Amino acid sequence: MLSRREMLMAGAALSAVLGSGLAGQWSRVAAQQALTEGDLLDFDPLGNVTILHITDIHAQLVPVYFREPSVNLGVGAVAGLPPHVSGADFLKLYNIKPGTPDAYAMTSEDFTALAGTYGKMGGLDRIATIVKRVRAERGEDVLLLDGGDTWQGSYTSYQTKGQDMVDAMNALSPDAMTGHWEFTYGTDRVNEIIESLPFPFLGGNIFDAEWDEPAFEAYKIFEKGGAKIAVIGQAFPYTPIANPRWMFPNWSFGIREEQIVKNVEAARADGADIIVLLSHNGFDVDRALAERVSGIDIILTGHTHDAIPEPVIVGKTLVIASGSHGKFVSRLDLDVRDGALKGYRHRLIPVFSDVITPDPDMAKLVADIRAPYQAELSRELATCESLLYRRGNFNGTFDDLICQALIDVREADIALSPGFRWGTSVLPGQKITVEDVHNACSMTYPSAYRNMMTGQVLKDVLEDVADNLFNKDPYYQQGGDMVRVGGMGYAIDPDAAIGSRISQMTLLKTGEAIDASKEYAVAGWASINEATEGPPIWEVVEDYLSRNPVVTVEENRSVKVAERKS
Repeated sequence: MLSRREMLMAGAALSAVLGSGLAGQWSRVAAQQALTEGDLLDFDPLGNVTILHITDIHAQLVPVYFREPSVNLGVGAVAGLPPHVSGADFLKLYNIKPGTPDAYAMTSEDFTALAGTYGKMGGLDRIATIVKRVRAERGEDVLLLDGGDTWQGSYTSYQTKGQDMVDAMNALSPDAMTGHWEFTYGTDRVNEIIESLPFPFLGGNIFDAEWDEPAFEAYKIFEKGGAKIAVIGQAFPYTPIANPRWMFPNWSFGIREEQIVKNVEAARADGADIIVLLSHNGFDVDRALAERVSGIDIILTGHTHDAIPEPVIVGKTLVIASGSHGKFVSRLDLDVRDGALKGYRHRLIPVFSDVITPDPDMAKLVADIRAPYQAELSRELATCESLLYRRGNFNGTFDDLICQALIDVREADIALSPGFRWGTSVLPGQKITVEDVHNACSMTYPSAYRNMMTGQVLKDVLEDVADNLFNKDPYYQQGGDMVRVGGMGYAIDPDAAIGSRISQMTLLKTGEAIDASKEYAVAGWASINEATEGPPIWEVVEDYLSRNPVVTVEENRSVKVAERKS
């Protein structure tokens, strides 16, 4: 996180420029002058070990725009606690001045205006610069850990079956990784990649489904700074539920709390001084886990894409959240002595691509990887006059666009788009390219189906997803957002009992209430059923954009959220 002095400097420069009425290009120059690479990367080192954490890159090799959510509700005991704080409340909680680099990087506040000032974020060549600088400073006492969701989420990852990201990450040289969407390439491809990795793929909670025994290496102990650091891998526990089980039928998943306890005990018995859980559980699951399992010093959490500028301390456990899409790198310096963690210093480093110098070796590798696909990646499909984004508990304008495409192209009454948290943003007035569309929907089961569903089935779908998101027991949360709905409105009470959260379902084109017994034509995509038929979703979106070369996505008011109890 930037210091208060750094934020004030950038904010003052921005205010002066905006006050003069100069064009956006001048405000961008001023912001770049106020913010330097040293501001982002200078760090007062501590102790004898440094951990660098990246997670949920979702195959984004180059810098992107990514808007953080304006709504991120929590339920039960965690309501109103990080990461369930957004927008102006987030700025107030962390004493971040509006209009500053941190405000742009970590919230949705004034996103479009600030994007024009501060530019894109991320890019593996910039991340490589950060990693190399820290390694040069701290020598062999650095651990670089990848929290997963690395190989999926872009046009080139789909075309190469993840090899683009494997090659790039191998060049970055992490010490270990875990996974989630990686498994959607199927058992054979995942095994092929893992066997080729020069570092361990850790998954202590993945078992052989037939023999009920561990299928992956659970942990690895690294000697750094004279200390032994045990890294336990925790893959996404609900992978066979959230994704197609038929793609990896021989593996079973789960939180497996009792197995984590065994792995912690085994690592301690092997001489570990501290325990790090490299997790893809999601933040609320990891917070609950930290309360229930003793002996874990640090949880590097992933999956829910939260960017939090300070560790959340649960008992004696530090929970670190490092954002997504390459926007951030967490640096955590540790003082490990006498078999215990004695102190730490943390910084969530925002990867401003206009400020951090690209590493030339990684830049060349990324350019070479993308070169065969560059013409298609940059092919323009339409212009959008609205901001396209995905993140938010109930709506995202990119999914609104996808839903409209499904309704029009597939001739449906209602459209469903999954509540994925991956997918980049497109600024108003920009061209929508093939790359932009694939950043929102590139996956290995993309068929856009069209089925007849009764009103009752639709309600059941919404209720099921709502419980995955708002169950008060974090161990039953799967960490996505609500399924996006086109052509239909509804009301939701996140705090209601299971099966009673959804009401007032309405067909928008007629205004009539959804009839539980009546059938409706429903189009959607990303079904986990093996026999799903239909064109890939990106072809549906491109077809729609070819007929609508200039699109405007109006503010979605079709979901009514019940007033929350204070």
